[in-house]
Amino acid sequence: MRIMGLDVGAMTVGVAISDPLLLTAQGIEVIRRKQENKLRQTYARIEQLIEEYEVSLVVIGYPKNMNNTIGERAMKSEAFAEDVRRRTGLEVVLWDERLTTVSAHRVLDLGEVGLKKKMEVVDKVAASVILQSYLDWRRNQENQNE
Repeated sequence: MRIMGLDVGAMTVGVAISDPLLLTAQGIEVIRRKQENKLRQTYARIEQLIEEYEVSLVVIGYPKNMNNTIGERAMKSEAFAEDVRRRTGLEVVLWDERLTTVSAHRVLDLGEVGLKKKMEVVDKVAASVILQSYLDWRRNQENQNE
């Protein structure tokens, strides 16, 4: 069993996958599209990755506003999550992603990644941050229930 993390943006989707023990998240790719509403190839690639990595759960970043309200981006994430759920039959979790892109930029800055390379990978790193946060929470919940 593996879990997939997605950071859904207007033109990109960062993808991360957990290890089989559900301990760590690794960014694997950024899916790019030319238009925001052209999603068929994006969904097809996600479905390929789900099959390839034997994913059983998908975690999608949920970009709530800082005051905890739901804005336009969050509503688009809800629709995207519903499409993934419908197309794959898998459970899909929306996970609060506030400040994950900021965290991803900090990680890349610490690694002294150049601006061009940073822009190529930041969505993949953000997906890793989202998924790692979920994995840590999940492990904490399991430890509390023991």
